[in-house]
Amino acid sequence: MLRARSRLLEQVMLVGDLLLVAASWLLAYVVRFYVVGPAARHGIPPLEPYLLMLLPILVVWGMAFRGFDLYRPRRIGSRLSEVAAIAKASTVGALVLVSVMTFFFREYDYSRVVIVYFWIFSIAAVSFARYVFREALRVARRRGYNLRYALVVGGGELATGVVQRVRSRPDTGIQILGLVGDKQAAAGAQALGGFADLRAVLDAHQVDHVILALAHEEYGRLGGLLEAIGDEPVTIHVVPDLGRFTSLRGGVEEFEGLPFVHLRESPLYGGNQMAKRVFDAAFSLAVLALLSPILAALAAAVKLTSRGPVLYGQERMGLDGQRFRMMKLRTMRVDAEDASGPVWASAEDARRTPIGAFLRRFSLDELPQFVNVLRGEMSVVGPRPERPVFVERFRQTVPGYMLRHKVKSGVTGWAQVHGLRGNTSLEKRIEYDIEYIERWSFWLDLKIIGMTLFRVLFDRNAY
Repeated sequence: MLRARSRLLEQVMLVGDLLLVAASWLLAYVVRFYVVGPAARHGIPPLEPYLLMLLPILVVWGMAFRGFDLYRPRRIGSRLSEVAAIAKASTVGALVLVSVMTFFFREYDYSRVVIVYFWIFSIAAVSFARYVFREALRVARRRGYNLRYALVVGGGELATGVVQRVRSRPDTGIQILGLVGDKQAAAGAQALGGFADLRAVLDAHQVDHVILALAHEEYGRLGGLLEAIGDEPVTIHVVPDLGRFTSLRGGVEEFEGLPFVHLRESPLYGGNQMAKRVFDAAFSLAVLALLSPILAALAAAVKLTSRGPVLYGQERMGLDGQRFRMMKLRTMRVDAEDASGPVWASAEDARRTPIGAFLRRFSLDELPQFVNVLRGEMSVVGPRPERPVFVERFRQTVPGYMLRHKVKSGVTGWAQVHGLRGNTSLEKRIEYDIEYIERWSFWLDLKIIGMTLFRVLFDRNAY
C-alpha cells in the first residue's frame, strides 16, 4: 500500500514538474518578444512553432528528471542537493533541446535568447515548487501526518548520536521506535532487545527504516544482521563509525557502482578549484596594478636604507608539501641568519633594516607575494606557508599539522585575521587553519580579505 501511494505521488510530482516546464517555455517566449526584448529583426515570430516544440521538451525533461533521480524519497537529504540535481537535469535537457533543434527543426530558426530564458525559468520554477512542496510536507509531519518509523541497530555514542539527530528533525517525519543492541540503550530510546532479537522486533513492529549504527568493534555482526532483516521491505541505512578517523571534509561518493568513503578530502577540487584560481589571478593583477607606485617607492626605500637586494626569496612549503620561493620585500640584514640559523622574528628584532620594522608593522613586505599568487604557487587566502625546517619540527609535535597543506598557502588566512601571527600559539593557529579548510567558501574568503584590511592597521603581532 505504501509503495503504491509512493508511486502515485511520484507520478503527480512528475506531471506537476512537466507543467511547470511547459509554462516556463511559454513564459520565455513572452518575456523575449513582449517584455524585455531585444526587438526581433523580422517582427514577432508566430507562437505555433514554439508550441510544436513542447512535445520534445516534455519528453526530454521527463527523461532527464527521472535520470537524475528527482523522484526518490528525500526525507533525509539537503534542499541544496535537490536544487543542484534540478539544475543538472535542466542543463542536460537544454543541451539535448539545442541538438534536436539543430538536426530536426533546421527549417525554423528558434531564438537562442528564448532557450536561455527557458533554462533559467525552468530551474527556478521547479526548484521553488519543490521547496514549497517539501515545506508543506514538513509542516504536516510536525503535526503527526505522513510519518515513517525507524529502528536503530547498535549502541554506544554512535547510536546515541543517530537518535538525537533524527529526533532533532521532526520535519523529516521519521520517528524512532527504539534501539536493538547488546549495549546500553541510546539516550531517550526504548531498548527493544539485543542483536539476536532483531528478526522478532521487525515482526512485532511496523518498521520503514532500519538504521545500522554499529560501533567499530561490532562490524563483524553486520552480515548476520542483514541476514536477519532478509527481504523485509524496509529501507536500510548504514552509519559508519568513522568519526574518530575523519578529518577535513569527509564524505561518500559513488564510483562505477562502488561506494567510496572519503576520510580526508580538500573542498578545493574541480569547479571550486578553478573558480578560486580565476579569482586569485584577477585579484592579484588588480592589487599589483593599483599598488605598483607604492611598491616602487617601497623598493626604492629598501635599496637606499640597506645594502643587498630589494626582494628576498625564502623557501616555503605549500600545497601537498611542494616547496617554492616566497617573495618578500627584504626587511632583515643580508647576514641575518648567519649566526642564529633559521629562527622566527621577535618583537624587537635587532636584525631588521631601518625600514624593516615599518614594512612588517603594516605587512607591506608581503605585497610581492601576489606575484607568487599569479604563478599559482599561492592563493590570496589560505594557511600561511611555513619554512620546511620548521614544518619538519612542527609535524612531530603538533597533531594534524600537515593537513594545512591540503590547500594552497595564502597571503592572508583565517588564523591571521584572528590575531594569530608572529610568536603566538601554534596549536591555536593550526585549529583555525583546519577550520578554514572545513568551512571554505567564497564568502569566507571575501570575509577574510575584508578582515585583513582591519588587521593590517591594528594588529600588534606583526613584527
